[in-house]
Amino acid sequence: MFVCLGNICRSPLAEGILRHKAGKQGIDMKIDSAGTESLHVGERPDRRAMQTAKEHGIDISTLVARQVKPGDFDTFDRILVANEAVYNELMHFTRNESDKKKVDFIMNAVHPGSNTGVPDPYYGGQEGFERVYQMLDKACDSIIATSHKK
Repeated sequence: MFVCLGNICRSPLAEGILRHKAGKQGIDMKIDSAGTESLHVGERPDRRAMQTAKEHGIDISTLVARQVKPGDFDTFDRILVANEAVYNELMHFTRNESDKKKVDFIMNAVHPGSNTGVPDPYYGGQEGFERVYQMLDKACDSIIATSHKK
């Protein structure tokens, strides 16, 4: 599961990219996304995120923003956060050490232990969404590669 702040930019892009890659590889994974805040619950992804995904042959227009819930820690083996602020906020949703161990930074899939953040493109232009897409695409490639080993 991917987590960002409002679940309309980074995490739905990551969800769409991973769904697309897993589908092409015939890998069965439970993939979802959510936000730590309830600001955009019920909304579709940001139009710029949808446009960027579409330009790469991925449709995320049917995704609907939701907020993280404690039960997500029971449903998912890995909960990947966009940046440090999201990580810190997500810690308020954890119930125990087992929950905390499931949380990691998305970009650690590419650069283990770096805790590199994915910038929030919301307040920028379209080029920021493309930059974020490229980062998430690399991370999803790594996630797919490691899923073959399990």
